[in-house]
Amino acid sequence: MLRIATLTSTLALMATSLMAEQIKVGVSPGEHAEIMEEVARVAEPMGLEIDVVEFSDYVVPNQALADGDIEANSFQHVPYLEAQMKDRGFALAVVGNTITTPMGIYSDKITEIAELEEGATFGIPNDPTNGGRALLVLQQLGMIKVDPAAGLVPTVLDIIENPKDLSFKELDAAQLPRSLADLDAALINTNYAIASGLSPKEDSIAMESADNPYVNVIVVQEGKEDAPWVKTLLEAYHSDEIKAFIDESYHGTVITSW
Repeated sequence: MLRIATLTSTLALMATSLMAEQIKVGVSPGEHAEIMEEVARVAEPMGLEIDVVEFSDYVVPNQALADGDIEANSFQHVPYLEAQMKDRGFALAVVGNTITTPMGIYSDKITEIAELEEGATFGIPNDPTNGGRALLVLQQLGMIKVDPAAGLVPTVLDIIENPKDLSFKELDAAQLPRSLADLDAALINTNYAIASGLSPKEDSIAMESADNPYVNVIVVQEGKEDAPWVKTLLEAYHSDEIKAFIDESYHGTVITSW
């Protein structure tokens, strides 16, 4: 009887596996990848198998989604997505919120923002959305002032007040942690900070306010918003298990936003 029960259980598991829907979800390194691995674990008993695909930059995941190489991605905030759709013509759609990750300032040379000397070199991301976000963080900290007409995407050309005559080096977001030795300070996205071994809570010398418009989202191709697997993916991501995982793992440096 025990062998029959075991065989029945095995067959049931095999049947469930065969019936499970399989999707690929693109993520960036760090917290987005770590959270989605947990989401995959939660989603599996719900009949959804998630293959988590890591991309090392911010450009490829949307192209991969537009090309149909993946079914969804989870790595970006809305201003970046909107800029990508405008610039590249992607037909993509937001299906749910995920997390907010305040950007941090890091330095190998100083321990407080007030220690920055005149003419210091700041590293910022070279993509327009995150570069603009970095400048707005510096404005929030009273270090520069940018032209309000630039909205959420100011560039260094939009700086109208720069009391310390800071200079800016624009680099790929993923390269900023590795470039700290060559900079006085840098504004680094949380996912790349975590992926490089930096602790936003312990290693940053200043953080962006949590009250910001950069909520991260799950994105799919337009027309796929009502696919059954989308509902399951969101249910798994928005579960109490995932919220607890985020709260326990990141201690307030990654904030749930649903």
